[in-house]
Amino acid sequence: MRENIYRPCGSAQHTVGRRQFMGDFLTAAGVISAGTSLFSHPLGAGEIARRGKSVVVVFLNGGVSQFESWDPKKDLDTGGPFKAIPTSVPGIHISELLPNTAKQMHHMALIRSINSGLDDHGLANNIIRTGRTTRSATEYPELGSVVAKGLERPDYPLPGHIATMLSGVGGRANNAAYLGPGYASVNIGAEKGGVVNTQLPDGMSVTLDSRRHDWRRFANNRFGAKARSAEIDAYTQSYEQALRLMERREVFDISKETEAIQIDYGKTEFGKQLLLARRLVEQEVPFVEIQHGGWDFHHNNFEFHLHYVGDFDRPFAHFIADLDRRGLLQQTLVIVMTEFGRTPRINTGHGRDHYAKAWSIALAGCGIQHGAVIGKTDAKGVEVTHRQIDHRHLFHTYLRAVGIDSSAEFEIAGRKFPIADPAYGPIEELLA
Repeated sequence: MRENIYRPCGSAQHTVGRRQFMGDFLTAAGVISAGTSLFSHPLGAGEIARRGKSVVVVFLNGGVSQFESWDPKKDLDTGGPFKAIPTSVPGIHISELLPNTAKQMHHMALIRSINSGLDDHGLANNIIRTGRTTRSATEYPELGSVVAKGLERPDYPLPGHIATMLSGVGGRANNAAYLGPGYASVNIGAEKGGVVNTQLPDGMSVTLDSRRHDWRRFANNRFGAKARSAEIDAYTQSYEQALRLMERREVFDISKETEAIQIDYGKTEFGKQLLLARRLVEQEVPFVEIQHGGWDFHHNNFEFHLHYVGDFDRPFAHFIADLDRRGLLQQTLVIVMTEFGRTPRINTGHGRDHYAKAWSIALAGCGIQHGAVIGKTDAKGVEVTHRQIDHRHLFHTYLRAVGIDSSAEFEIAGRKFPIADPAYGPIEELLA
């Protein structure tokens, strides 16, 4: 096995009214389509969109320990009590806390040599999500916004940037920066049908509702002939996408799945969100993010990882296997992301503190070399010894894996913005 890469196999705000306009979700989701008319398309977006690619990010919020996941060490001073186990790829070992994920390693790749430099939660989140060195959460668009724009299709009925949650419906985040609110994330619940207020009010027939919208369109067109602006376009399109969402509301309802499938995913918060993500991938939603929070274990690191990694392992492994069985993995990039790793030194509270100098992530699916391991750390996991990677390389790599030219530019309102940091590039040897 080479020191830096192992490849045993190839990879195959507009608030509008309809019952408070279907709640905060549709206030947000309606705006998603606004960017379609406000901004020009990136180079090659039409060709890319035909491929139907998706990105699914599983964000382990708080900073998962690389020692108890992707880069276990034998040294007991730093490695801790858990052993390394073999995976479905000969020569690759991961933590024994991940027995089910280990069986899917032939669909996956690991990056074990990340040095991102920042170990503050807020700042680290900014740089990991945007692929830039920045102290502002709104200076650059996050990965989901870039992917949503890079893979967008005209008249696509669903939001391109979705963040899942367990229940209820939230609004949109402020994470699209100069791309505009049309590419910001929209929160959708994995319970209670996913979206609320999508049924017509009692006493409102489909025919009457259609007449109302015909009148609205007539009034909008008449006004637009005299005064046209991006804001007016966004307001109008918010209604139209809301109507399309109402027609597609069953997409978000995981109760439509059989009881057996729901049990396979596990009826935990995380399992339900993964099942929703699979349904969204089937609809070729460009970007879906799942949050699995609470990984900031400054105390009792080993006990907490035992439970948290266990909660992650089986549903995640099933998600990868299910995508593969359905033929969806070849068009989906899955990223297990976090903001930084944990210290090799175990503190007095039997915990690990923040560590950004040498940590790991995992990927699966399309556009990457399956079974690859990029980079290496020393025997104690203190330093990167081969192929140091940072957040800017990662951002380029994610985009390239789904066919977005990360060296290109977005042209917005006459200005050009590099899609990713132009001083960096992707991890070429990881790409398929």
